[in-house]
Amino acid sequence: MLTIALSKGKLIESALELFRRAGYDVAGLSGESRRLVFACPDIGMTFLIVRPSDVPTYVEYGGADAGIVGKDVLMEQDSDVYEPLDLGFGACRISVAALMGEGLRDRLSSKIRIATKYPKITERFFNERGIPVEIIKLYGSIELAPVVGLADRIVDLVETGSTLKAHDLAEVEVIAHSTARFIVNRASLRLKHEPLVELIRRLRAALEPRASMLGKGRPSTARRGKKKAARA
Repeated sequence: MLTIALSKGKLIESALELFRRAGYDVAGLSGESRRLVFACPDIGMTFLIVRPSDVPTYVEYGGADAGIVGKDVLMEQDSDVYEPLDLGFGACRISVAALMGEGLRDRLSSKIRIATKYPKITERFFNERGIPVEIIKLYGSIELAPVVGLADRIVDLVETGSTLKAHDLAEVEVIAHSTARFIVNRASLRLKHEPLVELIRRLRAALEPRASMLGKGRPSTARRGKKKAARA
């Protein structure tokens, strides 16, 4: 059987819906259940429901053969896993935010204090720009840090920006965009090659209808160019 680690929280319902579209019966699974392990022998899988930050660890060290987790977690942890699919859902961005009106003002004479739950991403981003920073690791309520004077800026996940606005904060830079990814343990890909390749194939096929619908909104640049040429 394959063991699949799923992230608790926002991603789980979209992940389960993807498995349903791929033809897998996951009727007994729910993100609201207190159970952490769901055995589904009819489809040859066992699902683990774990914290998002733990999914790459389970997959990298063989506790799970594969998993679904946000790209932001993968960037922060630098996990040694195979990443065959961008699943598209759970879209958000990792952004730098500050109190409204402060903009990109940098205090070059001293370190900028930044509160975040992404210390590695934050350090890499500012080091590449030659800006000295002091990083304060927080696990929640990141938006409060500039309000109470704990930090000059924050680095956090932003989806709609409404939470930032509610605390008089504004995005000043986007570090990266994040979506859910399907990841695979490298040893499992060799030892359980056939079932994993089949799973990847079916998940990819389940994603294609949605991608094609998004592509129907506007004609491609090439097609628009051909129409212009034909009219000329």
